[in-house]
Amino acid sequence: MNWITNYVRPTINSLFSRREVPDNLWTKCDECGTMLFHRELSDNLNVCTNCGHHMPIGARDRLRTIFDGGIFVEVAVPEPVADPLHFRDQKRYTDRIKDARKKTGEKDAMLVAEGEVGRTPVVVAVQDFSFMGGSMSMYVGNAIVAAAERAVALKRPLILFSAAGGARMQEGILGLMQMPRTTIAVQMLKDAGLPYIVVLTHPTTGGVTASYAMLGDVQIAEPNALIGFAGARVIEQTIGEKLPEGFQRAEYLLDHGMLDRVTKRTDLKDELVTIVRLLMQQSAPVKGDLPAPVTPAEPVPAENAPAAPADVDAPK
Repeated sequence: MNWITNYVRPTINSLFSRREVPDNLWTKCDECGTMLFHRELSDNLNVCTNCGHHMPIGARDRLRTIFDGGIFVEVAVPEPVADPLHFRDQKRYTDRIKDARKKTGEKDAMLVAEGEVGRTPVVVAVQDFSFMGGSMSMYVGNAIVAAAERAVALKRPLILFSAAGGARMQEGILGLMQMPRTTIAVQMLKDAGLPYIVVLTHPTTGGVTASYAMLGDVQIAEPNALIGFAGARVIEQTIGEKLPEGFQRAEYLLDHGMLDRVTKRTDLKDELVTIVRLLMQQSAPVKGDLPAPVTPAEPVPAENAPAAPADVDAPK
């Protein structure tokens, strides 16, 4: 009985029992609660297929979805001085940086890349909210300056995706100083006559909103993105009034003239291509390639044509 109990029965149960499903195959929508299959969600750019809620998307994934074929070349960003204030709260600032780099695999909260979007050469900068809340640091300031300089050197437009909770507190005044630095970088683009387009994603707040995120020639936002400087609760306490419904959301800002467009993530690439080519005074974007023309067969010369078969039924 021991052999049957200890070996045969577990083997049979393992063959016919239902296998457990890995937890990472399904994602629950924060808005409607629908369970979404990971491949379906990824194919829809992390937008809920049921209610249209825009879920977070990584900075590198964002670059892959924007550039043609997901192909791009990263632009080098100068490394700033590490921990200039020797800041420490519950943890040392250097330890927080190490943890964020290990978690995200990125150097800091901004990625800069160049490539083609709809066959249109551009430079793109993407803020990574998963890296310490996308906070504006000296590295982020260097990244925006590097992106602007690269765009001017190549005479390409700059597209920036913002996502931040404000300036990085561990860098103090040095983090806040990135506001005028990035403003000057944007002015470099304007002086060169190059378009600067900003896509505000959820959330974009604090000193980022008060600087480069609101200086675009065209301001686009994703649906229901939180955009503002101070928090809603702070504003209510300051003015002593109840704020209107939807305050600091993308649709509210569009209605009150702070944005030009609110565009779904799935439609964003086509819209960016159209806007960039209009501002660069280029021809209409190419939507696809026509099939190669079929080459007609060349006629065979009469002297090389095969002889007609003899009629076997003809009288001799």
